[in-house]
Amino acid sequence: MTGFARSQGSIDGPLGGVWTWEVRSVNGRGLDVRVRLPQGCESLDGPARAAAGRVLTRGSVTMALSLDTARDSAVPTINRDLLDSLAGVADEVARHFPTLAPARVDGLMALRGVLEVGEQKPVGPEAEALRAERDAALLQGLDVALSALVAARAEEGARLDPVLRENLARIAGLRDRAAALASAQPEALRERLRGQVQALLEAWPAPPGAAFEERLVQEAAILATKADVREELDRLAAHGQAALDLLAAEGAVGRRLDFLCQEFNREANTLCSKASEAEMTAIGLELKATIDQFREQVQNIE
Repeated sequence: MTGFARSQGSIDGPLGGVWTWEVRSVNGRGLDVRVRLPQGCESLDGPARAAAGRVLTRGSVTMALSLDTARDSAVPTINRDLLDSLAGVADEVARHFPTLAPARVDGLMALRGVLEVGEQKPVGPEAEALRAERDAALLQGLDVALSALVAARAEEGARLDPVLRENLARIAGLRDRAAALASAQPEALRERLRGQVQALLEAWPAPPGAAFEERLVQEAAILATKADVREELDRLAAHGQAALDLLAAEGAVGRRLDFLCQEFNREANTLCSKASEAEMTAIGLELKATIDQFREQVQNIE
Protein backbone atom coordinates (compact mmCIF):
# COMPACT_ATOMS: atom_id res chain seq x y z
CA MET A 1 0.00 0.00 0.00
CA THR A 2 2.96 2.30 -0.32
CA GLY A 3 2.90 4.92 -3.04
CA PHE A 4 3.44 8.57 -3.94
CA ALA A 5 1.80 10.90 -6.42
CA ARG A 6 1.79 14.60 -7.24
CA SER A 7 -0.41 16.91 -9.30
CA GLN A 8 0.15 20.57 -10.12
CA GLY A 9 -1.74 23.41 -11.73
CA SER A 10 -2.73 27.04 -11.44
CA ILE A 11 -5.89 29.04 -10.84
CA ASP A 12 -6.51 32.52 -12.21
CA GLY A 13 -8.09 35.30 -10.23
CA PRO A 14 -7.52 37.17 -6.95
CA LEU A 15 -7.85 33.97 -4.87
CA GLY A 16 -5.90 31.80 -7.24
CA GLY A 17 -2.27 30.89 -7.64
CA VAL A 18 -0.02 27.93 -8.36
CA TRP A 19 -1.04 24.81 -6.42
CA THR A 20 0.58 21.43 -5.80
CA TRP A 21 -0.94 18.31 -4.24
CA GLU A 22 1.40 15.65 -2.85
CA VAL A 23 -0.21 12.37 -1.78
CA ARG A 24 1.68 9.50 -0.19
CA SER A 25 0.65 6.30 1.59
CA VAL A 26 2.28 3.63 3.73
CA ASN A 27 0.99 0.38 5.18
CA GLY A 28 -1.88 0.45 7.66
CA ARG A 29 -4.51 -1.96 8.96
CA GLY A 30 -7.30 0.49 8.13
CA LEU A 31 -7.59 3.83 6.37
CA ASP A 32 -5.95 6.70 8.25
CA VAL A 33 -6.03 10.00 6.36
CA ARG A 34 -4.09 13.13 7.29
CA VAL A 35 -4.67 16.40 5.41
CA ARG A 36 -2.27 19.35 5.46
CA LEU A 37 -3.70 22.58 4.10
CA PRO A 38 -2.40 26.15 3.80
CA GLN A 39 -4.09 29.02 5.61
CA GLY A 40 -7.36 29.96 3.99
CA CYS A 41 -8.05 26.49 2.59
CA GLU A 42 -9.35 24.84 5.78
CA SER A 43 -12.74 24.23 4.16
CA LEU A 44 -11.11 21.58 1.95
CA ASP A 45 -10.40 19.22 4.87
CA GLY A 46 -13.71 17.34 4.83
CA PRO A 47 -14.07 17.06 1.03
CA ALA A 48 -10.42 15.92 0.73
CA ARG A 49 -10.96 13.13 3.26
CA ALA A 50 -14.12 12.07 1.47
CA ALA A 51 -12.26 11.97 -1.85
CA ALA A 52 -9.62 9.66 -0.35
CA GLY A 53 -12.29 7.40 1.15
CA ARG A 54 -13.93 6.93 -2.25
CA VAL A 55 -10.83 5.33 -3.82
CA LEU A 56 -8.84 3.89 -0.86
CA THR A 57 -9.72 1.39 1.85
CA ARG A 58 -6.41 0.77 3.66
CA GLY A 59 -3.20 2.59 4.42
CA SER A 60 -1.88 5.59 6.29
CA VAL A 61 -2.40 8.39 3.74
CA THR A 62 -1.03 11.94 3.88
CA MET A 63 -2.34 14.61 1.49
CA ALA A 64 -0.55 17.96 1.48
CA LEU A 65 -1.55 21.06 -0.49
CA SER A 66 0.70 24.01 -1.19
CA LEU A 67 -0.76 27.16 -2.74
CA ASP A 68 1.34 30.12 -3.91
CA THR A 69 -1.22 32.88 -4.24
CA ALA A 70 -1.06 35.29 -7.15
CA ARG A 71 0.48 38.72 -6.55
CA ASP A 72 -0.79 40.45 -9.67
CA SER A 73 -3.34 42.45 -7.69
CA ALA A 74 -0.94 43.45 -4.92
CA VAL A 75 -0.85 47.22 -4.24
CA PRO A 76 1.27 49.23 -1.78
CA THR A 77 -0.47 50.87 1.17
CA ILE A 78 0.89 53.35 3.74
CA ASN A 79 0.50 52.75 7.43
CA ARG A 80 -0.45 56.36 8.15
CA ASP A 81 -0.65 55.98 11.92
CA LEU A 82 2.88 54.65 12.04
CA LEU A 83 4.13 57.30 9.61
CA ASP A 84 2.55 60.13 11.66
CA SER A 85 4.11 58.74 14.82
CA LEU A 86 7.56 58.50 13.22
CA ALA A 87 7.25 62.02 11.78
CA GLY A 88 6.42 63.35 15.24
CA VAL A 89 9.45 61.61 16.69
CA ALA A 90 11.62 63.06 13.88
CA ASP A 91 10.38 66.63 14.63
CA GLU A 92 11.13 66.20 18.32
CA VAL A 93 14.63 64.93 17.59
CA ALA A 94 15.23 67.87 15.22
CA ARG A 95 14.26 70.36 17.99
CA HIS A 96 16.65 68.81 20.48
CA PHE A 97 19.48 68.29 18.01
CA PRO A 98 19.35 71.17 15.51
CA THR A 99 22.74 70.29 14.08
CA LEU A 100 21.48 66.94 12.74
CA ALA A 101 20.18 66.65 9.21
CA PRO A 102 16.38 66.62 9.13
CA ALA A 103 14.54 63.39 8.45
CA ARG A 104 13.72 62.74 4.81
CA VAL A 105 10.51 61.29 3.46
CA ASP A 106 12.30 58.47 1.64
CA GLY A 107 14.06 57.53 4.89
CA LEU A 108 10.79 57.37 6.81
CA MET A 109 9.11 55.36 4.04
CA ALA A 110 11.98 52.85 4.12
CA LEU A 111 11.34 52.03 7.76
CA ARG A 112 9.80 48.64 8.37
CA GLY A 113 6.01 48.66 8.57
CA VAL A 114 5.44 52.08 7.00
CA LEU A 115 4.94 50.82 3.46
CA GLU A 116 2.98 47.56 3.22
CA VAL A 117 2.20 45.46 0.18
CA GLY A 118 -1.11 43.66 0.36
CA GLU A 119 -3.70 42.15 -1.88
CA GLN A 120 -7.00 43.70 -2.74
CA LYS A 121 -9.22 40.70 -2.16
CA PRO A 122 -12.91 40.62 -2.89
CA VAL A 123 -15.40 40.49 -0.05
CA GLY A 124 -19.00 39.41 0.39
CA PRO A 125 -20.86 37.20 -2.09
CA GLU A 126 -18.21 37.72 -4.75
CA ALA A 127 -15.56 36.31 -2.42
CA GLU A 128 -17.71 33.27 -1.59
CA ALA A 129 -18.27 32.52 -5.27
CA LEU A 130 -14.57 32.84 -6.07
CA ARG A 131 -13.65 30.64 -3.09
CA ALA A 132 -16.09 27.94 -4.17
CA GLU A 133 -14.67 28.03 -7.69
CA ARG A 134 -11.12 27.79 -6.33
CA ASP A 135 -12.00 24.87 -4.02
CA ALA A 136 -13.64 22.97 -6.87
CA ALA A 137 -10.49 23.33 -8.98
CA LEU A 138 -8.26 22.23 -6.10
CA LEU A 139 -10.42 19.15 -5.39
CA GLN A 140 -10.28 18.25 -9.06
CA GLY A 141 -6.50 18.40 -8.84
CA LEU A 142 -6.63 16.17 -5.75
CA ASP A 143 -8.64 13.59 -7.70
CA VAL A 144 -5.87 13.52 -10.29
CA ALA A 145 -3.25 12.90 -7.59
CA LEU A 146 -5.35 10.19 -5.94
CA SER A 147 -5.85 8.43 -9.27
CA ALA A 148 -2.09 8.40 -9.77
CA LEU A 149 -1.63 7.05 -6.23
CA VAL A 150 -4.11 4.25 -6.87
CA ALA A 151 -2.24 3.34 -10.06
CA ALA A 152 1.09 3.28 -8.18
CA ARG A 153 -0.36 1.04 -5.49
CA ALA A 154 -1.82 -1.26 -8.15
CA GLU A 155 1.62 -1.63 -9.73
CA GLU A 156 3.06 -2.56 -6.36
CA GLY A 157 0.29 -5.14 -5.88
CA ALA A 158 1.05 -6.67 -9.27
CA ARG A 159 4.68 -7.10 -8.24
CA LEU A 160 3.63 -8.74 -4.97
CA ASP A 161 1.26 -11.26 -6.57
CA PRO A 162 3.95 -13.83 -7.56
CA VAL A 163 5.60 -13.46 -4.15
CA LEU A 164 2.35 -14.22 -2.35
CA ARG A 165 1.62 -17.17 -4.62
CA GLU A 166 5.08 -18.56 -3.95
CA ASN A 167 4.44 -18.38 -0.21
CA LEU A 168 1.12 -20.17 -0.64
CA ALA A 169 2.83 -22.87 -2.71
CA ARG A 170 5.37 -23.41 0.09
CA ILE A 171 2.55 -23.65 2.63
CA ALA A 172 0.82 -26.25 0.44
CA GLY A 173 4.05 -28.23 0.09
CA LEU A 174 4.61 -28.27 3.85
CA ARG A 175 1.02 -29.31 4.36
CA ASP A 176 1.52 -32.27 1.98
CA ARG A 177 4.66 -33.33 3.85
CA ALA A 178 2.76 -33.20 7.14
CA ALA A 179 -0.08 -35.23 5.62
CA ALA A 180 2.30 -37.95 4.44
CA LEU A 181 3.88 -38.12 7.88
CA ALA A 182 0.50 -38.11 9.63
CA SER A 183 -0.73 -41.15 7.67
CA ALA A 184 1.95 -43.30 9.30
CA GLN A 185 1.58 -41.77 12.75
CA PRO A 186 -1.10 -44.14 14.26
CA GLU A 187 0.98 -47.26 13.62
CA ALA A 188 4.11 -45.50 14.92
CA LEU A 189 2.27 -44.56 18.13
CA ARG A 190 1.02 -48.12 18.54
CA GLU A 191 4.51 -49.54 18.18
CA ARG A 192 5.94 -46.96 20.55
CA LEU A 193 3.30 -47.80 23.18
CA ARG A 194 3.92 -51.54 22.71
CA GLY A 195 7.64 -50.99 23.27
CA GLN A 196 7.03 -48.94 26.40
CA VAL A 197 4.68 -51.56 27.84
CA GLN A 198 7.12 -54.32 26.97
CA ALA A 199 9.84 -52.50 28.88
CA LEU A 200 7.54 -52.32 31.90
CA LEU A 201 6.76 -56.00 31.68
CA GLU A 202 10.44 -56.86 31.59
CA ALA A 203 10.94 -54.87 34.77
CA TRP A 204 7.78 -56.33 36.38
CA PRO A 205 6.94 -59.63 34.70
CA ALA A 206 3.27 -60.42 34.26
CA PRO A 207 1.61 -62.85 31.90
CA PRO A 208 0.27 -60.95 28.88
CA GLY A 209 -3.15 -61.89 27.65
CA ALA A 210 -6.24 -60.72 25.82
CA ALA A 211 -6.89 -57.99 28.36
CA PHE A 212 -3.39 -56.65 27.86
CA GLU A 213 -3.79 -56.52 24.08
CA GLU A 214 -7.19 -54.87 24.38
CA ARG A 215 -5.86 -52.25 26.74
CA LEU A 216 -2.92 -51.64 24.44
CA VAL A 217 -5.26 -51.07 21.52
CA GLN A 218 -7.39 -48.65 23.58
CA GLU A 219 -4.42 -46.56 24.69
CA ALA A 220 -3.03 -46.49 21.17
CA ALA A 221 -6.42 -45.33 19.86
CA ILE A 222 -6.59 -42.54 22.45
CA LEU A 223 -3.09 -41.34 21.62
CA ALA A 224 -3.76 -41.56 17.91
CA THR A 225 -6.94 -39.48 18.30
CA LYS A 226 -5.11 -36.80 20.28
CA ALA A 227 -2.32 -36.69 17.73
CA ASP A 228 -4.57 -36.77 14.65
CA VAL A 229 -3.85 -33.65 12.57
CA ARG A 230 -5.94 -34.50 9.51
CA GLU A 231 -8.59 -31.94 10.42
CA GLU A 232 -5.95 -29.19 10.72
CA LEU A 233 -4.38 -30.25 7.44
CA ASP A 234 -7.77 -30.15 5.70
CA ARG A 235 -8.37 -26.64 6.99
CA LEU A 236 -4.90 -25.55 5.86
CA ALA A 237 -5.73 -26.76 2.35
CA ALA A 238 -9.06 -24.91 2.44
CA HIS A 239 -7.42 -21.68 3.65
CA GLY A 240 -4.78 -21.95 0.93
CA GLN A 241 -7.43 -22.26 -1.79
CA ALA A 242 -9.37 -19.34 -0.29
CA ALA A 243 -6.24 -17.20 -0.39
CA LEU A 244 -5.65 -18.07 -4.05
CA ASP A 245 -9.27 -17.17 -4.83
CA LEU A 246 -8.85 -13.79 -3.13
CA LEU A 247 -5.67 -13.05 -5.09
CA ALA A 248 -7.61 -13.69 -8.29
CA ALA A 249 -10.58 -11.56 -7.20
CA GLU A 250 -11.24 -7.94 -8.07
CA GLY A 251 -11.39 -5.20 -5.47
CA ALA A 252 -9.90 -4.80 -2.00
CA VAL A 253 -8.94 -8.12 -0.40
CA GLY A 254 -6.26 -7.10 2.10
CA ARG A 255 -8.40 -7.38 5.22
CA ARG A 256 -9.74 -10.80 4.26
CA LEU A 257 -6.20 -12.00 3.61
CA ASP A 258 -5.28 -10.66 7.06
CA PHE A 259 -8.01 -12.84 8.54
CA LEU A 260 -6.79 -15.88 6.61
CA CYS A 261 -3.31 -15.33 8.03
CA GLN A 262 -4.79 -15.63 11.51
CA GLU A 263 -6.47 -18.89 10.52
CA PHE A 264 -3.24 -20.20 8.98
CA ASN A 265 -1.42 -19.47 12.24
CA ARG A 266 -4.11 -21.16 14.32
CA GLU A 267 -3.80 -24.42 12.36
CA ALA A 268 0.01 -24.29 12.42
CA ASN A 269 0.02 -23.82 16.19
CA THR A 270 -2.31 -26.77 16.68
CA LEU A 271 -0.14 -28.87 14.37
CA CYS A 272 2.91 -28.11 16.51
CA SER A 273 1.06 -28.85 19.76
CA LYS A 274 -0.14 -32.24 18.46
CA ALA A 275 3.19 -33.23 16.95
CA SER A 276 4.57 -36.40 18.55
CA GLU A 277 7.64 -36.62 16.35
CA ALA A 278 10.54 -34.27 15.80
CA GLU A 279 9.96 -34.25 12.05
CA MET A 280 6.34 -33.11 12.45
CA THR A 281 7.46 -30.38 14.86
CA ALA A 282 10.06 -29.20 12.34
CA ILE A 283 7.40 -29.04 9.62
CA GLY A 284 5.11 -27.06 11.92
CA LEU A 285 7.83 -24.53 12.75
CA GLU A 286 8.75 -24.09 9.09
CA LEU A 287 5.07 -23.67 8.32
CA LYS A 288 4.76 -20.91 10.93
CA ALA A 289 7.79 -19.09 9.49
CA THR A 290 6.34 -19.24 5.96
CA ILE A 291 2.95 -18.02 7.17
CA ASP A 292 4.65 -15.09 8.89
CA GLN A 293 6.38 -14.15 5.62
CA PHE A 294 3.04 -14.33 3.85
CA ARG A 295 1.43 -12.14 6.52
CA GLU A 296 4.15 -9.48 6.16
CA GLN A 297 3.53 -9.24 2.42
CA VAL A 298 -0.24 -9.13 2.93
CA GLN A 299 0.20 -5.84 4.81
CA ASN A 300 1.03 -4.28 1.41
CA ILE A 301 -2.27 -5.38 -0.13
CA GLU A 302 -5.24 -3.07 -0.51
